[in-house]
Amino acid sequence: MPLPLTPPFAPQLAKARTALPEGPGWVYEPKWDGFRAVAFVDGDALTLLSRGGKDLVRYFPEVRLPPGRYVLDGELVVDADATVRAATGRDDGPTSTDEVDFDALSQRIHPAQSRIDRLSVELPARYVAFDLLAEEDEVLLERPLRERRAALEALLERLDTDAATLALTPQVSDPADARGWLQDIEGVVAKEADAPYAPGARRGMAKIKRRRTTDCVVIGWREGKQAGTVGSLILGLYGPDGELRHVGHTSGLKAAEKREWADELAPLATGATGGGEPSRWRSASDAAWTEVRPELVVEVSYDQVTAGRIRHGARLERRRDDKRPAECTIDQLDPAA
Repeated sequence: MPLPLTPPFAPQLAKARTALPEGPGWVYEPKWDGFRAVAFVDGDALTLLSRGGKDLVRYFPEVRLPPGRYVLDGELVVDADATVRAATGRDDGPTSTDEVDFDALSQRIHPAQSRIDRLSVELPARYVAFDLLAEEDEVLLERPLRERRAALEALLERLDTDAATLALTPQVSDPADARGWLQDIEGVVAKEADAPYAPGARRGMAKIKRRRTTDCVVIGWREGKQAGTVGSLILGLYGPDGELRHVGHTSGLKAAEKREWADELAPLATGATGGGEPSRWRSASDAAWTEVRPELVVEVSYDQVTAGRIRHGARLERRRDDKRPAECTIDQLDPAA
């Protein structure tokens, strides 16, 4: 008999918040910096369905879930200590379960089977479960989270997890216990304990990301949609070698700011252009930007860093006319972000 839930399946999503929601009825879990994946286990067969509907099993052959008939929601992660072992050949023992490496995880998606096999040993992933969606022939989506959590804990106690790459995410009910995650890891996911599971909807869950600030040099700009405006500022930081490195961008400027920045940056233009890597959404020409002399400093906030780059657009906080560009060094970026 097939599982009562089968692909395609859209996981429940979280709505972004700037602060932890508090009050009765909320529970809190760490926000893992990994790949969201719904796990369908039918006997010995495993499907790991990404948020975009792709089966990830081929890329993570080392991930093993105990046989049975159940459907889990969770996250694929690579632990930071695995990265240390791959780089140095040294094993200092396990690090905190909260220390994961998204950059290492992203390397795992590769078309070459030989590379997949090698990285499955060098950078092994594991599956962190945080919800139980179905068990045997029963769909649990309409049950409140508190009941699904209890059923998930009971299931993992019954299963033989000794040889499995499967873990249960921590969960706390006191917001004071969750605030530490906002200081140490990517953030917190807050959930309504009485809410049912809502596939594809941003309901019953909130995500609060850890945000840090850094002072960056403005090294260029991209034009806005309207002539004579700035759409985004290109950010740079100085490396240990004294070279200025492109580390990200900040946009979301107000209408007046877009024209003010255009007037201020135009005299600093060097005549050169820079460019970012084109993507599925942006062509190489769209990624091009106008270079300026590195004379202006801004403070920006950010949430995540990958390979020395701010992964998502940073938020402009303020000008820093009191700080010299040479003081803006790349060691400001939190490598654990």
